[in-house]
Amino acid sequence: MSQRNTDVSCLVHDEPACTVLQALERVSSKWSIGILLAAVDGPVRFTELERRVKGISRRMLTLTLRNLERDGLLSRTVYPTVPPKVEYTVTDMARELYDALQALTAWAERNLDSIADARRNYDAAAL
Repeated sequence: MSQRNTDVSCLVHDEPACTVLQALERVSSKWSIGILLAAVDGPVRFTELERRVKGISRRMLTLTLRNLERDGLLSRTVYPTVPPKVEYTVTDMARELYDALQALTAWAERNLDSIADARRNYDAAAL
């Protein structure tokens, strides 16, 4: 196996491993997940997202929306009205991600007690 297939250091940003890590970082942020969950049921406007994603600043919402659009997870539609109306819609790729997030959430819920037990055992042994 070549070193290229195992090196995930992202020293060269065009490497496939770097792209995978960047994608995982993007979709694992709390703001990205919150925005995608808020937008999955249909088109949503900026102010709706601002209300639905608790604790996010306008600046962070703007940056995260741009990044999600850049990565192909959201589409942005601007309607020629005064003032301009802008809606965000999840893409098919984001819907696929949503399915994966639901599976991850189900796993976490199934294993919640086991994780809590493991933490208690670890903390008790550390004393």
